[in-house]
Amino acid sequence: MSKEEVFNKIADLVADQFDVDRAKITGNLNFKRDLDADSIDFVEFVLDLEDTFNAEISDEDAEKLNTIDEAVDFVMNNQK
Repeated sequence: MSKEEVFNKIADLVADQFDVDRAKITGNLNFKRDLDADSIDFVEFVLDLEDTFNAEISDEDAEKLNTIDEAVDFVMNNQK
C-alpha cells in the first residue's frame, strides 16, 4: 500500500470519528490539539487503525502518534 493510500484511509477514519471536514485534514493535523481528542476518542481511533491496517499498536507506540503524518509513518513502517 502506498503512503498516499495509507494517508487517505487514515484521513477517512479521522473525518468519520471526529466529525471533521475531510478536505481540511492535512498531515500535520494534531489529534489532541486540533481535534480536541480526549483519551477515549484516541483509544477508539487507535483501535480503528489496528483493524483497518491489521496492525498491532502498543500503548507506547500509540502515545507517540500525535499527528496524521506520524500515524501514516507508523503504518508504513509496520505493514504486514
